[in-house]
Amino acid sequence: MRPLGLLAPVGQFSQRALDVALDRSVVLGYTSIGPRVRRTLWPADPTPGCLQGKRVVVTGATSGIGEAIARQLLELGATVHLLGRNAQKVADYARDLREQVANSEVVEEVCDVSDLDAVRAWAGDLSGRIEVLHGLVHNAGTMTTRREESAQGHELGLAAHVLGPHLMTRILRDRLLAAPGTVVWMSSGGMYGARLHADDADDIEYRRGQYDGVQAYARTKRMQVVMAQVWADALLGTGVQSVSMHPGWVRTPGVSEHLPTFDKVVGPLLREPDDGADTAVWLVAKRPPSHPPYFWHDRAQRPTTFGWQRAEDVTGRDRLRDYVAAATDAP
Repeated sequence: MRPLGLLAPVGQFSQRALDVALDRSVVLGYTSIGPRVRRTLWPADPTPGCLQGKRVVVTGATSGIGEAIARQLLELGATVHLLGRNAQKVADYARDLREQVANSEVVEEVCDVSDLDAVRAWAGDLSGRIEVLHGLVHNAGTMTTRREESAQGHELGLAAHVLGPHLMTRILRDRLLAAPGTVVWMSSGGMYGARLHADDADDIEYRRGQYDGVQAYARTKRMQVVMAQVWADALLGTGVQSVSMHPGWVRTPGVSEHLPTFDKVVGPLLREPDDGADTAVWLVAKRPPSHPPYFWHDRAQRPTTFGWQRAEDVTGRDRLRDYVAAATDAP
């Protein structure tokens, strides 16, 4: 039964108008107010046990939203491959999950998603261990105050949010096709503040000018939305879904560490990780029809630009696609 909300049932048009108003207001839609209101309106929850016998990989699964995604998937019966870069954290959280969710099946996986060699080795190994993959949630993320590089010399955020996930998807493609599965790219509402232009590809690694960690993060989150659509187009007709989403403003260790002022001001209204995880789990479990640009928030598709913003630069999108393919040697 759906929880009592702030509003009485309204017509479909009114529901849509309310949803759009929440989204455009940003503060009302992205904070904990959003899901409290939308739960009275949004599509049905996944059926209990609907993921029994299905296998899902969750990256960045040892803190914040990733932890919540893994637990919710387990509660629906999925076998969850818990992936993190710190073996001890993976082991500790896997133990916690097994205690929290009775009869859960958790597979511990260790890989630094920003390290392309590590991704290539781990994904190749996983392909040899499983035949089918029903879900791949690209949740691993990072933010730095100064420019840092991955093992291969790429800007760290680009490597962790874009290059590593692309390479992982490419290597696991056949296992996703066998399901067919769902690939979820965990973006951020901050991506609305970043745009891709044709000349961005010339400095995609953020080597020119003064490094702005928040802007670099937002731009790679925009890139994730683009790459989700690139993959969706490439997989059209196969049954595999590639979608992106943003979780709203969520109370996580990353927000507290890297955005302390924002955390202090908005803190009382921040969502809990369970709310941030909801749409990712729902997308894997329900596999709703999706159309370009394949971008979701709170169980509904959203535009990737606001009304006053220009549409995405197609040339910039294509140059990003080509750069990512070349940098990972994975067309």
